[in-house]
Amino acid sequence: MHATKNDLSETTRQSMITRLQAHLADGIDLIYQAKQAHWNVKGPSFKELHELFDELYDEVREYTDMIAERLVSLGGQAHGTVRVSAANSRLAEYPLDLVHQEGHIEAIASAVALFAKHTRASISASSDLGDEASADLFTEITRGLDKTLWMIEASSSKVGKEEFKTA
Repeated sequence: MHATKNDLSETTRQSMITRLQAHLADGIDLIYQAKQAHWNVKGPSFKELHELFDELYDEVREYTDMIAERLVSLGGQAHGTVRVSAANSRLAEYPLDLVHQEGHIEAIASAVALFAKHTRASISASSDLGDEASADLFTEITRGLDKTLWMIEASSSKVGKEEFKTA
């Protein structure tokens, strides 16, 4: 950790850096999963999904920037390369053989849901450590992810059917 005048304890800052680094890896993975879907989706809703997946890419890119900047402001070093992120992401590997829109919707919805689940868990963990600023960041990200997940799921022809499940 680098020196900072931030008044959070070193123990708290180290715990939060570790937590933020995990989210950074997940976010970078999700960015490129969104691009994978954006480039390869096919089906009757191609145009809408192509644009929706690109919007997800932009949204998560913004979140990862905020996560990395928070991490560095606490005295950490952001490890945001694709290789490091791939090795540390908690998201499932994106299926590279997907073509039809329903497969991409399911895969992206599952990835967004898992990223949101981890982010939601970090809200209370951050508060418990006394880092309300990080808790607020995780709250903002979770709110956005929940809205995006709703939009992705609403794009599925399986909406309202028992078979539609996310991670």
